Amino acid sequence: MEKQAGETEAETESLSRDVVFQLLSNQRRRYALHHLRQCDGPVEIGDLARQIAAWENDITKQGVTSQQRKRAYNTLQQAHLPKLDETGFIHYDPARGTVALTEKAETLAVYLELAPSNDLPWSEYYFVLGCVSLALVTGAWLDAGPLGLIPDFGWAVALATCVTFSGAINIYYHRNHYRGHTEVPEFDERDETN
Repeated sequence: MEKQAGETEAETESLSRDVVFQLLSNQRRRYALHHLRQCDGPVEIGDLARQIAAWENDITKQGVTSQQRKRAYNTLQQAHLPKLDETGFIHYDPARGTVALTEKAETLAVYLELAPSNDLPWSEYYFVLGCVSLALVTGAWLDAGPLGLIPDFGWAVALATCVTFSGAINIYYHRNHYRGHTEVPEFDERDETN
């Protein structure tokens, strides 16, 4: 999106966010983007429509009726895919009946990767880890009970190992849970098909 005369960088960023939020306000577009993120290349619209219909009706792809598939197919073809293509997040080829993500779609990842409600945010985990580490080191410095029996180097190794191990788990969890998962993300609200 080109910046117009007199428009500030913050206004451009805000406008971009407005566009992103408007695009992602529709469940079918979110489903389409989610499915395309799982695929390595172009996807046929019919396959995309079948997957979206399965998610919408909470059934397997094989259980999707022709009416359910057609309903999803028509709105994708007429409204959602052209809109996503217009913004540059996907490449939609109506002549071939295919759709694929563009590199620009990676900017949507932060909006699509929401932590489940029962998930502990990593920032909170690291905050608690820091507080516990600070309490243990303070106790060791004051020679409080058994904490003073461990040498300083032992504490340094133990805390460094704990932080490194936590970081490795964070990376592993992030890659496998958010990027590689195959289940459909849960969207609580049912929205219009605009």
